[in-house]
Order: sequence, then structure tokens, then C-alpha cells
Amino acid sequence: MSTYFAHFPDFTVANLFHLVLIFLVALLLTRLLRLATKRIITPATTQTRAAQGREQQTRVIAGILHSVGTKIVWIVALLTAAQEFGINILPVVVLAGLLCLVLALGAQNLVRDVITGFYILLEDQYVVGDTIQVLDTIGRVEQLTLRRTILRDSRGALVTIANGDIRTVGNLNRDWSQAFVDVGVSPLAPQEETLKALDAAIAG
Repeated sequence: MSTYFAHFPDFTVANLFHLVLIFLVALLLTRLLRLATKRIITPATTQTRAAQGREQQTRVIAGILHSVGTKIVWIVALLTAAQEFGINILPVVVLAGLLCLVLALGAQNLVRDVITGFYILLEDQYVVGDTIQVLDTIGRVEQLTLRRTILRDSRGALVTIANGDIRTVGNLNRDWSQAFVDVGVSPLAPQEETLKALDAAIAG
């Protein structure tokens, strides 16, 4: 131990205490982050596919927030600890900032897709099993990730839509829906009998 610290002549007991404190604070923050993200999860109250899908989506959101938050906490903790050894972290911070900027510029569409997907999950716009309309495409949601939405349309085709391309979405089976049907009726047919036939068809 003494040989190791010989490379850091300015390292003192106070620095060691600060390192332990940084480590404990990081552990506490990650634990609090775990408890906070668990509160986001919405347990399924029924066995319906929509309820199960909603629970799965909230678990995905909680997992992402916990993962990203944990990484940020430990990166900050490592940078703070490095200063206790007299290491100048400014070049590292500048380099990391430039790297993040380059990655963000090179992956704008991916970032847009992920951010949109996060809001779709967070706002519960639709879940797996819902029938939705995106532009001219109508289909049932078979898979939903942060990056894409996969639909099965009326032809049976599997349609993949990037979440960033979704500007307006219609959920056709959330709360209630309606259908319009055109029925051809002969002008010679009695109106009362026609209405009775329609009522019987609807009731059946």
C-alpha cells in the first residue's frame, strides 16, 4: 500500500476519506434511483394483453432510466475521485463532450426515434395489441420498442415504422371506436321494413 501511494506524494488520509465518501454517496444514489424507478412500474391488474403490455412497457422505461442514471452517477463519481489523486479531469470532460456531440450529429435519426419511442411509452399512446392508424397504414401493434413500431395490417403484411416518423397516430380501440357502413337500399323498399331489417342485422 505504501509503495502504491508513493506514486501520489500528495495523497493524504483526508483524500482517502473523500474517496470512501464518494463511493458511499454513489452507492446511496444508485439505491435511491432503483427505488424511484420501481415506482414507475404499473403492475397489470388484469390478465388482458393490453394490461400485460402496459406493465412490460413501464418496466422497460424503469430499466432504461435506472441504467442511464446509474451510469451517470458512477461517471461523475469516478471523475470526482480522480481529482483526489491530483488528476486534471478537464481534458477528459472536454473530450467526452466533443465525442458526445459527434455521436449525436451522426445519429440524429436514431436519437429522434428513441426519444419519440420513450414518449410513446411514457404517455401510453398505445400498447402491444392495440389497433392504430399511422398515416395511411392501419394495423395491430405486434411489437413496440424505443426505436420502432411493428404493425400487422389487414393484408397480413408486417409493417415496420420508425418512431421518429410518427407525427400523428390514431388509436382505434382505446376507450371506444365507431364504424361507418354504407348500405344500398332500393328506393322502392318500404322505409319501416328496411329499418327493421337493419336493426335485426345489428342485433344479430
